[in-house]
Amino acid sequence: MTSTADGTGLDAVGTDIVGTDDVSLERELDQLLAVERFDPPPDFVSRWYRPADAAAAAADPPAFWAEQARTLLDWDTPFTTVLDDSNPPFYRWFTDGRLNVSANCLDRHVAAGRGDKVAIHWVGEEGERRRVTYSDLLADTQRLANGLKELGVGKGDVVGIFLPMIPEVAVAMLACARIGAVHNVVFGGFAPSAVRERMEVSDAKVLITVDGARRKGRTAPVKEAVDAELGDLKALEHIVVVRSTGIAAPIREGRDVWYHELLERADPVAPPEPLDAEHPLFILYSSGSTAKPKGILHTTGGYLTGATYTHRLVFDLDADSDVYWCSADVGWITGHSYIVYGPLSNGATSVMFEGAPDYPDRDIWWKIIEECKVTIFYTAPTAIRTCIKWGPQYPGRHDLSSLRLLGTVGEPINPKAWLWYHKVIGGGRCPIVDTWWQTETGAILISPLPGVTSTKPGSATTPLPGIFPALLSEDGQPVTEGTGVLVITKPWPSMLRTLYRDDERYVQTYFSRFGRDVYVVGDAARLDADGYFWIIGRIDDVINVSGHRLSTAEVESAIVSHELVAEAAVVAQSDEQTGQAIVAFVTLTGNQSGDDATIAELREHVATRIGKLARPKRVIWADDLPKTRSGKIMRRLLRDIAEGRELGDVTTLRDPDVVAALAGKVAQADADE
Repeated sequence: MTSTADGTGLDAVGTDIVGTDDVSLERELDQLLAVERFDPPPDFVSRWYRPADAAAAAADPPAFWAEQARTLLDWDTPFTTVLDDSNPPFYRWFTDGRLNVSANCLDRHVAAGRGDKVAIHWVGEEGERRRVTYSDLLADTQRLANGLKELGVGKGDVVGIFLPMIPEVAVAMLACARIGAVHNVVFGGFAPSAVRERMEVSDAKVLITVDGARRKGRTAPVKEAVDAELGDLKALEHIVVVRSTGIAAPIREGRDVWYHELLERADPVAPPEPLDAEHPLFILYSSGSTAKPKGILHTTGGYLTGATYTHRLVFDLDADSDVYWCSADVGWITGHSYIVYGPLSNGATSVMFEGAPDYPDRDIWWKIIEECKVTIFYTAPTAIRTCIKWGPQYPGRHDLSSLRLLGTVGEPINPKAWLWYHKVIGGGRCPIVDTWWQTETGAILISPLPGVTSTKPGSATTPLPGIFPALLSEDGQPVTEGTGVLVITKPWPSMLRTLYRDDERYVQTYFSRFGRDVYVVGDAARLDADGYFWIIGRIDDVINVSGHRLSTAEVESAIVSHELVAEAAVVAQSDEQTGQAIVAFVTLTGNQSGDDATIAELREHVATRIGKLARPKRVIWADDLPKTRSGKIMRRLLRDIAEGRELGDVTTLRDPDVVAALAGKVAQADADE
């Protein structure tokens, strides 16, 4: 499967990247680092922002969101109730309204005479091109919707989707939305065992997958690998297989069906099902601070309102002229909101790219931008940092003058990367929207508005209209300037509704620290004197690698499952390329001693169980781990050791000598590198 994720796909790029030194560019960027604030380009005027909107949102948030929902979406049954906040934190929006997401993304554009408009410019890894119109998408979506019904899928049933970046992934999502099935998309870079886990805990009835997936000139036999893991799942009745690469794929009689055959025999007309606004749209599993992934549940009306509104506003979208490209993978929330639902609901033309950012060469992204005349480009800071290492000569090969707006997503961007992006890719003329949001929020919450907000490199700046973030101290007191815990104090339409089949965990994870009406983001942030937010990083045990959120517990469980491992603790370490890197402190069984071959074996073991992106960048052999007298591993100290920082309080340690020994090993490893 393609491993292009929240903007990058860099887990397969490698670390042996040598940039080209450009002295004049370096000097210019160093000078720009002294500039604290960049005003909007004087000739860039926002199409959609009006100061009155911000005032209305501040005065009456539900009324503001009701106006967006009515203006941006088509409703089968108009709503009269906007926000039901009678049982926080189980907020409900537009509860008596009915609509269909698929109809809003497809039917209404075709009915308005825009069926021939390109919805997706698809670019394959080997340069193949497909021009998919709104009429094309609607035709395939209707046939697949009927095909799923033929397989017994009904309203509320879960359908798993494990596909690479091909147009069929959008068709699969939209077909589920059309009939009221709940889709559960799994990122293509995950191992089949992770697919099994997500299908098993959600009781998926059907899985849509692919014969094989290409990656940098090689083809992986996806269906064969899926069969090896999912063959005995009781709830899984059928597997639909997309023929994408032509690689041989085992087909089990009575269970499996080819995607193209299913569409060929299906009725071409499938009227969209009017659904309650609170009907579940999708589950997306996100790593949490325990080994069990969290099934984040989003619903129909509120989610589509948020995705449609923010996509149009933040990217200053002109659906008639813009060509928009988000380089994420559909398997992440960025792909759901800003490749599929937001752009299609707005009637935009988008680019979808199947491959890696360095195949067949490191200029492939810039070649696509030139050839497709991309005007809006949305990617991750990790990708930008890697492009910096490769050197400016790669984007320099291509005409990027079509670009008029740039965006970043997935993690905070460091100022120098922001400036390189601004200068080298945007030519100094393109506003940059540094967006902050989460799987749980469904849509962007904090971001500059192009043509409106003065930007500070590295800051997500200020909240969008209708969003109310704040910083609180550890004891819940407001922080007006300085560092604190980031929270959202009022509900918003695109927020998650619960964790799938786990309401108790939903409350405990997000609404237990400061009360049931305060959403705890899980990030620490800084608020400056101008009211700008600077996201610092996670406050729980989640590692953000290239925009991928990975649970430390999930990685630890994978490592400990190896027969040679007795114990493991995983922490994050700052990394110039990926934002954060995984460092594993590992104790082996018995008198085993670790070497480079053992490290390679452990990394491959983790890749098999979770995916390549979860492989530890560093493995430190530990005779013991720093523990409290009650036996709890002090990961805070391990983070300090990995980062080479001065250690904090060690008075609760059972054996302080353990810390000194590990610090010595890390220092020696650093010296050897």
